[in-house]
Amino acid sequence: MSFLDHLEELRWHLIRSTLAVVIIGIVAFVFSRFIFDVIIFDPSQMDFPTYEFFCRAATYIGIESDFCKDQLPFTIQSRTMSGQFSADIWTAIWVGVIVGFPYVLYELWKFISPGLYEKERKHSKGFIFIASFLFFLGVLFGYYIVAPLSINFLGTYQVSERVLNEFDLDSYIGTVRSAVLACGVLFELPIIIYFLTKVGLVTPEIMKKYRKIALVIVLILSAVITPPDVASQIIVAIPVLILYQVSIYISAEF
Repeated sequence: MSFLDHLEELRWHLIRSTLAVVIIGIVAFVFSRFIFDVIIFDPSQMDFPTYEFFCRAATYIGIESDFCKDQLPFTIQSRTMSGQFSADIWTAIWVGVIVGFPYVLYELWKFISPGLYEKERKHSKGFIFIASFLFFLGVLFGYYIVAPLSINFLGTYQVSERVLNEFDLDSYIGTVRSAVLACGVLFELPIIIYFLTKVGLVTPEIMKKYRKIALVIVLILSAVITPPDVASQIIVAIPVLILYQVSIYISAEF
């Protein structure tokens, strides 16, 4: 195929991917009340499973915990005329991106697979399933661990009792979205390492040599996407370090 033919092929893959995201987004917009009330706003309620788990754990070892409160001391508000409508539209789009991730990967794979050797295609079997599984695993980790920890910490933090926490709708949704998407992408580390190994940019020796530096980077990333307390950072850092070790194994085997 000529260069222009490749561009035309890529254009149709992008069109189909975008169309899939839009269709899923339209469905999400129709069921937006369920998405907001049951999914997005649920981490702001103290009966969220994560809070109940940490509350039971704290009670079991006999310490007081902010996870055992009746409710979080903040309210969510929309201060602009189009705020709720805008949040509804953008949330529907992001739901389309997250739910449609496997299909987008499928279209990407259809574009790049003809350029691979037979041996490379053989080693890449299950790519879509594994990449999608890791992504959704990261999304669940972000939703059930990172997002509630962030919301609980930031929602209860006060510089003074005179200052009330009244968060804007976009700010709250942005916190949940960032946690979910950041962890979804972060959990793709083994896939990224696999392809970097195939093109010769990464080797097991390099990853083992810079393991300590990677540990520091992981802790910094954990500090960025979690509340500034050690427990939350460790909870986030542990699975990422496990993924790093898995990545070393993948780099050595493939």
